[in-house]
Amino acid sequence: MSQITIVDLAEKLGLSKSTVSRAFRDSSDISPKTKERILAKAEELGFSPNLYASSLRGNRSQTIAIIIPEFGNKFFSQAIKGIELVARSKKYHTLIYVTDSSVRNEASIVRSLVNGRVDGVLISASGEGKDHSHLQTLEDHGIPTVFFDRSYDDFQGHFVTGNDFESSRLATQHLIDSGCKNIAYLVIDQKVSIGKIRMDGYRKALEDNGIPFQEKLILDTENDETKNKVAIQELLQQHKPDGIFASVERLAISTIRVAQEEGVRIPEDLKLICFSCLDIADLLNPSLSVVKQPAFAMGKEAANFLFQALDKPTERDQQYTTLLQSSLIFQDSSRKI
Repeated sequence: MSQITIVDLAEKLGLSKSTVSRAFRDSSDISPKTKERILAKAEELGFSPNLYASSLRGNRSQTIAIIIPEFGNKFFSQAIKGIELVARSKKYHTLIYVTDSSVRNEASIVRSLVNGRVDGVLISASGEGKDHSHLQTLEDHGIPTVFFDRSYDDFQGHFVTGNDFESSRLATQHLIDSGCKNIAYLVIDQKVSIGKIRMDGYRKALEDNGIPFQEKLILDTENDETKNKVAIQELLQQHKPDGIFASVERLAISTIRVAQEEGVRIPEDLKLICFSCLDIADLLNPSLSVVKQPAFAMGKEAANFLFQALDKPTERDQQYTTLLQSSLIFQDSSRKI
């Protein structure tokens, strides 16, 4: 059986093609009863409109792009769920792109999107870099952009993130209250916004407690687990921290593995807390203390701002930042002995 077209559907309903088309665009020009009749017949016949093709006339693709640095982090899967919930409610599709934490890849992806493929972009910054001209390309083509979780200092627009400074300060303070005096900070690329802000919170807690900041206790690592484990092993052997604050989840997991190999007991010899969206943090041995970000809510909030920008385009003359509250969950890995 040949595929049914919008013309076939219109003929079967005894309506014009334009009336049927307006129903799929959720136009207010037709009555709810007519729209319901059209959609019911379409479902009965198995008709699915080509939203991209049908929207070209109105310069809308009914699609947004989500650009993230990685998939190996539950934060992003939760954030994407929040984004897609909003997108579906607006009858929009999503395209997901992964940059592998490369600004060059990010720029290439962004420049491929200015041909009308998407109406807006939600993005979590891949890395600091020096050239962010690709963001200007989006603005030049009238494509609204909202950053979430990670941004660039030179980005002018809306940014939705967590209260990372205060959460980091409180997490470090918790380690201090648990008896730690030699606390290391682990980060993947401290030049990225979250790396810098979380380290600022860490430093503030040290300062508040009269503990000197030591550069040797800052471990700036890579997206390579093998290299990270070697670097953490060297940190434990050479500087013997009694506490570790990991800015991302994977560094905490690597720390647990290295500690087991080195015979370092958690929390007796080393206390550990990290940013994480792991649902099974309480099932680890020891259960992992975490700063849990509101990833799902962050995705929803960022998507809502993007659709507001699509409905009412405005000039991006300054950066607006929305901070959402994270939850601190203290468990066995940072327990005071």
